[in-house]
Amino acid sequence: MLRFIAGRLLQMIPVLLVIATLTFFMIRLAPGGPFDTERTASPEIRKSAEAYYGLNKPLGAQYLDYLRNLLHGDLGPSWKYPSRTVNELIAESFPISAELAFWSLLIALTFGLSAGIVAALRPNTWTDYVPSSLAMVGISVPTFVLGPLLVLVFALKLGYARVSGWNDWTDRVLPALTLGALYAAYVARLTRGGMLEVLSQDFIRTARAKGASDFVIVTKHALRGGLLPVVSYLGPAVAGLVTGSFVVETIFQIPGLGRYFVNAAFNRDYTMVLGAVLFYAALIVLFNLLVDIVLVWMNPRQKFE
Repeated sequence: MLRFIAGRLLQMIPVLLVIATLTFFMIRLAPGGPFDTERTASPEIRKSAEAYYGLNKPLGAQYLDYLRNLLHGDLGPSWKYPSRTVNELIAESFPISAELAFWSLLIALTFGLSAGIVAALRPNTWTDYVPSSLAMVGISVPTFVLGPLLVLVFALKLGYARVSGWNDWTDRVLPALTLGALYAAYVARLTRGGMLEVLSQDFIRTARAKGASDFVIVTKHALRGGLLPVVSYLGPAVAGLVTGSFVVETIFQIPGLGRYFVNAAFNRDYTMVLGAVLFYAALIVLFNLLVDIVLVWMNPRQKFE
């Protein structure tokens, strides 16, 4: 296992280098610049700012300077917030995005696992059709549609929640539901498929013949094997929850990393965009590594290869 982990961590280095390189040159191919919105700035001030941030250098020299700073863990200063560095902004805002992802994942697993297990226990009955239909609706409705609908109903019409902010627990409910609903639907479908496959095995029939209840069959015999597809999905799901918060944080005005990333893209804050992309890429690699370890633990037939 240690050799497997070390190998995956070493593979992460060239992956992050490729991502950094592609992102560095792609954002500079986009029209506009970081100081184009400063209409009151004179040409002399703009030239001075470009010289201060090294934008007057050739593109190759800027790339080498960025890689040199990156090797020291320095993501550079934010051009939108001159008094702050990208490292500081990520350290300040990512815990909020992580909390939103945590509550969303909790909602996705709670509703998704429950619906999938109930549907698998009585296939082709109303207890199967209702959760499966709701899961299909959840897959079909994107977050940028569900979020405004929840705001319209529960915040503007009923007044049960605020439209924006991140102050108390009530501000967590609507964003977490918006982000977690899609993944709850996928988890429900995967759980149903995995549990149906396991419940059709001979050892499950033997357990039923011995008089075991549905609760014992699910928790003791079927759950570990039936959840393998769900665990495999958790790697990209967690990555999607973290990066999918871009839209949700913008809708609900949550001061997380996703909102900083969106603002940085609009303002051509190159260093903030690069730092956020690399940070998210490293998180995705680490989450997938953790999922692979859990899969081998749950299924002894798999090996660390």
